[in-house]
Amino acid sequence: MIRRLGEDEKTALLLRRRLGRLGCIVDGIPYVVPINYVFDGENIYSHSLPGTKIDALRMNPNACLQVDEISDEFHWQSVIVLGEYDEITGDDDRFLALAQLLAGLPGLTPVESFHDHAPAAGRAVVFRIRIREISGVGEW
Repeated sequence: MIRRLGEDEKTALLLRRRLGRLGCIVDGIPYVVPINYVFDGENIYSHSLPGTKIDALRMNPNACLQVDEISDEFHWQSVIVLGEYDEITGDDDRFLALAQLLAGLPGLTPVESFHDHAPAAGRAVVFRIRIREISGVGEW
């Protein structure tokens, strides 16, 4: 039977997982891409090279993140985070966010995106989704 997840279950799922699907709007059309993330209990943190999703989020900061955990078709949980894109630009804040990402994703291979000496156009964009609402359902 499908049921709503409690606050503790939603938080636990976001803390356990590291891969989600980020949703934004590109030219009026929904656009969804997988991202690696970390959740600090308040915000979702991620990074990306400049491109379609970053351009879209800069134009319209409303975003969502869908995270799930699926054992089989009768045992799963899914959470949707609604929030606002917030680019982290200050050097100290960028460093802390990147350190948090690398700590939470130790297997991440940080190609050129983590090199702060890269030209600004190719430099990683570090961002957070400031959470407004979290909903979740599951069947377990």
